[in-house]
Amino acid sequence: MRVFEALHELGGVLVYGIPEFRLPKAIVKEEVDNLRKMGVEFETNVVVGKSVTIDELMHDEHYDAVFIATGAGLPQFLKVPGEHFLGVYSANEFLTRVNLMRAYKFPEYDEPIYDCRDRDVIVVGGGNTAMDAVRTARRLGARTATLVYRRSEHEMPARAEEVKHAREEGVEFRMLTNPVGFVGDEKGWLTGARCVQMELGEPDASGRRSPVEIKGSEFLMPANVVIIGVGTTANPLVQSTTPDLKVNRKNYIEADPETLRTSKLGVFAGGDIVTGAATVILAMGAGRKAAVSIHEYLTTGLWEKAAATVS
Repeated sequence: MRVFEALHELGGVLVYGIPEFRLPKAIVKEEVDNLRKMGVEFETNVVVGKSVTIDELMHDEHYDAVFIATGAGLPQFLKVPGEHFLGVYSANEFLTRVNLMRAYKFPEYDEPIYDCRDRDVIVVGGGNTAMDAVRTARRLGARTATLVYRRSEHEMPARAEEVKHAREEGVEFRMLTNPVGFVGDEKGWLTGARCVQMELGEPDASGRRSPVEIKGSEFLMPANVVIIGVGTTANPLVQSTTPDLKVNRKNYIEADPETLRTSKLGVFAGGDIVTGAATVILAMGAGRKAAVSIHEYLTTGLWEKAAATVS
């Protein structure tokens, strides 16, 4: 059994996406070491879909089964003017630079991000990733660390305990506020965010009340760093290089919910690349379910009956 990892360090989101204060890296390393002792092989710096394709793994390298667990790590942006200014990050990039490049241990490690100390940091979004980013910025010494969210706190998808901890750590909350652009200096460095006040209208498809801009409410928030944490979507690399792998309209891989078998013989998929962004616990559950299904397939050779349940 072999695990292919795109980055140079093992652990995936557990290592590069979740802050050290929420999940110490030593715990993840211990789990990886235990897998090594069980005989699992690991290969880093392999981008499946670019370094090697699913078809090449199965036909050229003769793997009998493949489990795709690439997650939903393609960040979404606001698509507003000024997102090109220096100091604007996606939450994915910011957390990866802090975690994988050890920014939390500066100056022991070179500073891999724009220095947050004594500066104004804005994080846009209301989910757990946005909460991780704003708490991280605060811990890196930000003068102000402000969460900007376009709905009210009641609609925030972040866990209540994360909100509570953020407040205890000095994070400021600006609800019913939405950035409509960013401004910078002549050298390209970010200096602020143009924001508008919002009010809640009718519920949208998710059941949450839709935010509506209040006309004439625009104002400027000072900001040296802005972190965009408004969600992620599926990276299309594996899907685009595996023509007979069925995906849904959002480009997530379709897999049978019970067996995690896809439309392609011998290929299984689970976690965020199937469900969309969710939790580590759900992804781990999918991995366990896939292991059982893969074992059944390899020992019986049966596939068609399960594959027929794929929508």
